[in-house]
Amino acid sequence: MSKKVKIDRQPEINIGTAGHVDHGKTTIIQALTGIWTSSHSEELRRGITIKIGYADMPIYKFRKDGEIVYWSYPEYKDWVNEGIQRVISFVDCPGHESLMANMLSGAAVMDGAMLVIAADEPVPRPQTKEHTMALQIMGVENVVVVQNKLDLVSKEEAKENYIAIREFLSTTRYADAPIIPLSAIHKVNLEYLVEALYKYIPPPKRDFSKPYRMFIIRSFDVNSPGTPPEKLRGGVIGGSIIDGRIRVGDELEIKPGYLTKEGNKIVNIPLYTEVLSLSTRYLMLKEATSGGLIGIQTDLDPSLTKSDGMVGNIAGKPDTLPPVLYEIELDIDLFKYVIGTDETIEVRPISLGEPLRINLGPAVTLGIVTSKRENIYHLKLSRPVVAEEGWRAAIAARYDNQWRLVAVGTVV
Repeated sequence: MSKKVKIDRQPEINIGTAGHVDHGKTTIIQALTGIWTSSHSEELRRGITIKIGYADMPIYKFRKDGEIVYWSYPEYKDWVNEGIQRVISFVDCPGHESLMANMLSGAAVMDGAMLVIAADEPVPRPQTKEHTMALQIMGVENVVVVQNKLDLVSKEEAKENYIAIREFLSTTRYADAPIIPLSAIHKVNLEYLVEALYKYIPPPKRDFSKPYRMFIIRSFDVNSPGTPPEKLRGGVIGGSIIDGRIRVGDELEIKPGYLTKEGNKIVNIPLYTEVLSLSTRYLMLKEATSGGLIGIQTDLDPSLTKSDGMVGNIAGKPDTLPPVLYEIELDIDLFKYVIGTDETIEVRPISLGEPLRINLGPAVTLGIVTSKRENIYHLKLSRPVVAEEGWRAAIAARYDNQWRLVAVGTVV
């Protein structure tokens, strides 16, 4: 069964996808939800995920003769449906090496992850390593590993691949993560994956009393070309509420907001807007809380939100957001080896004047190293970011004309 299922409640947890390109992340989500998350025209043409995709999935509990099965559709053979136990939002991230910055933006809102590894390829592939390190950097604690494409290998090859996966995981914080062998294309063993997602990735504790705050990872102009001015709808921002609860009618402050140039300097102008509506993929809400992916209809000019123009911003209760930083100090911990390459390359020391790519929360920016004392680096940023002390950053440097993960940093 692959038809879409409508869901009558807000998702309470975000589970991201991670893994090398073409290992089947989006195919697994389609098998579980009926939704193909790669819907952008360039994605359809190239057959890979480029932008962050999303899909919601309910988890139903079924019982028969004392046995229990968890499944993502309201029917499972002739078993008795005991109702929805949980609703999750999948955050489907691209696997291609050139799109690592997009994956890190998605990782900023993940409560757990599904690491997908193909059974018919060597383990680990470069972006398997890179995504696994990214999950660790971003503080993702709970991971379920999927050994996909079992239909393409023999039983003995599957066992050898499984052992290789377990050996790879032993070098990470996910050494004890469950591994679920399956074939997404043939829909084999998917119910065991649903059970693992339910049992091993619980919703984190939320504090709904905090001022509301949302990481923006997508934004849209929902108006069709040629819409008359009087019928234009305000821009839509999408992402995950990190703290608190947002209600229709609330005011939002968005930072850094609108970026403009004054002379040779980029300056930011915070934006203020009203929450006109709240929605999941299937529901219109009067109130949304932390957990799951939410779309917010605003009264912003849609030219600001079109084509993901607001990605990397943070929205929240006015006067409660962290400061906008044009320069930043990071306590940087260099890795021994570059992450994301087939060959082993030692990480070189960071030098003054070197450009670094910084992923911080939902934002990505470039920073130039202007000074250093011990492990504390001062960077001047090409685009301002919103951050506060203690936030973790993924840091990439240029190796062979590619951005490669080389370090983790902490805002000081």
